[in-house]
Amino acid sequence: MANPKKPGEAGRAGERATATPFGQMKLPEMPDVEGLLGAYRRNIEVFTAANRVAMEGAQAVARRHMEIMQQAMAEMSEAMTVLSTAGAPQDRAAKQAELLRRAYERAVNNARELSEMIQRSNGEAVEILNRRFMEAMDEVRTAMERRTPEG
Repeated sequence: MANPKKPGEAGRAGERATATPFGQMKLPEMPDVEGLLGAYRRNIEVFTAANRVAMEGAQAVARRHMEIMQQAMAEMSEAMTVLSTAGAPQDRAAKQAELLRRAYERAVNNARELSEMIQRSNGEAVEILNRRFMEAMDEVRTAMERRTPEG
């Protein structure tokens, strides 16, 4: 008669034979899903913050522009009153020249002010994005260092 084997011995021998080749195979590491989700969440938060800063800046520029327009309308009304009461044509011409000079200076100053407001707002939004970009690069560098085998 044949030598009876204990139950399950044949199965274990087969497991050992197939386990060795599969055990030597290196499977790729799974990405850090929590880390990726955290980075994605931080990116969304930063984009939201940058958008909020840009929107607040645009609203401030619009408010200031409206104030400038209201001021210009009031000054134009006042100028019309002054010009209508001027007596001699020479006096009227001198007053018109002075009013035009002041209006031009105000327009240049107002344009400069609005431009600076826009630059400041855009600069703040870009700075927020740049900080996050640098943080993301550090995160990538750290992740790569963890995955690189010490050798």
